Amino acid sequence: MIQLRIYTINRGALQQFAKEWNDLIRPLREKLGFKVHSAWAVASTNQFVWIMSYDGPHSWAEMDRAYFESDERRAMNPNPARNIARMEEYFMDDAMSY
Repeated sequence: MIQLRIYTINRGALQQFAKEWNDLIRPLREKLGFKVHSAWAVASTNQFVWIMSYDGPHSWAEMDRAYFESDERRAMNPNPARNIARMEEYFMDDAMSY
């Protein structure tokens, strides 16, 4: 499964969020078996956009729950999510195969 995530970040916090995402969130996601394909910052709209996938033996929901319930995620202080004003998450299909 592949997921697109679009986060609208609080004004003035985009660079800080991107750094925390690179330092904390991305490595933990990868440690748990997710593949992070790419990420972009859209300064004009205060958005952080990224794509990740998971292709393992467990369901996406199980692995997402494992991420949020992990000791590493709970230990993130301050919580990077404090800078997220809005989250959009979309599962995607390869349109080239339609």
